[in-house]
Amino acid sequence: MSTTIVGPDGLARCRWSASAPQFLSYHDTEWGFPVRDDRRLFEKLSLEGFQSGLSWRTILAKRENFRAAFRDFDFERVARFTRRDVDRLLKDQGIVRHRGKIEAVIGNARRAHELVKRDGSLAAFIWRYEPPEERRVPPRSAAVCLESLALSKDLKRLGWKFVGPTTVFAFMQAMGLINDHAVNCVIRSKVEHARERFRRPQ
Repeated sequence: MSTTIVGPDGLARCRWSASAPQFLSYHDTEWGFPVRDDRRLFEKLSLEGFQSGLSWRTILAKRENFRAAFRDFDFERVARFTRRDVDRLLKDQGIVRHRGKIEAVIGNARRAHELVKRDGSLAAFIWRYEPPEERRVPPRSAAVCLESLALSKDLKRLGWKFVGPTTVFAFMQAMGLINDHAVNCVIRSKVEHARERFRRPQ
């Protein structure tokens, strides 16, 4: 099966971009473009954790609700959530009401705060795991890589939850550590140009 599909403008795109109405914009403007903003990185790790066992379509449709529920994923604020907040979130029909995942986001926010104190930023820690050129796998050919295995292991060692290797690999794809757009996808070159211009955090 082809990895691409013809988009509404007649140009080739990753096949998954046509799977749901909201996917096209997400594919064209967000997925794969490099990110160094700590809040966006934390948001994506959190949402990937919520996706575990579900579809990204479900999570993307609820993303604005998640942002409202988790204070726009400001992890300094989320780190101060209490049991009362957990109870509030378990009653929020706009998000995925899973106690383990909700408590994981709160715990992960505290771990993110610790990482920032230690490394200066969450981005500085995350971008150390960008795969080197010689180890990059062909697009759409893997669900994990050595770097996602390593990042998952190190996050777990630091106390993070819901950060398995496939979850972390999907996070790396979305946040631009890997350009996993199909070879003939029209967005692939745009992502590659963005990655070339991107200033890696120190």
